[in-house]
Amino acid sequence: MILKGKVWKFGDNIDTDAIIPARYLNTSDPHELAKHVMEDADREFPSKVGAGDMIVAGANFGCGSSREHAPIAIRAAGIQAVVAKSFARIFYRNAFNIGLPIFESEEAPGGIREGDEIEIDADGGAIRNITKGEEYAAKPIPPFMQELIAAGGLIEWTKKRITSP
Repeated sequence: MILKGKVWKFGDNIDTDAIIPARYLNTSDPHELAKHVMEDADREFPSKVGAGDMIVAGANFGCGSSREHAPIAIRAAGIQAVVAKSFARIFYRNAFNIGLPIFESEEAPGGIREGDEIEIDADGGAIRNITKGEEYAAKPIPPFMQELIAAGGLIEWTKKRITSP
C-alpha cells in the first residue's frame, strides 16, 4: 500500500482532547466529529484539511483518554495516515480498529515540515519526503493490520470473515 499526500504538522503529546474536544462527544457521527477535528490544536484546521492529507507529529500522539472518537474524527476529516515518533498504545489500537493507518518513525517528524508532500510505503516502512527529496524509516505495518485497514477496520474485517465461506 502506497499513500501520498500533503502534511499538517503537530508537536509532542497531542492528546485526544486536542484531537476531538470533549465538548463534541455528544455525537458519534463521524461527519460531525470531522467538523471539529484538531480545532483545539489549530482552530482553522477543520477548514484547511483536505481529503488525502496526512498528519505528522512528535512523540506520544493520541495520549489521554481511550475514546475511539479521536481516530474516527481524523479519518472522517479525510486524513489518510498519521506519522509520529510514537503513539499512545490505546490510540494505536483504536486507529487500526477503525482502519486508520499510522506509522511510527523516530526520524520522519524532525525532517518533515508542514505543507511538504510525502509518500508512505506501508509494506516496506519507508516515508519519502517528495518536497525535500529525503527518505525516513518507519515501522512497517504487519500484514494482519494491513488487512484491518484494507477492510475498513476491525468490525468490517470481522463481518467479511463471518460471511465468507
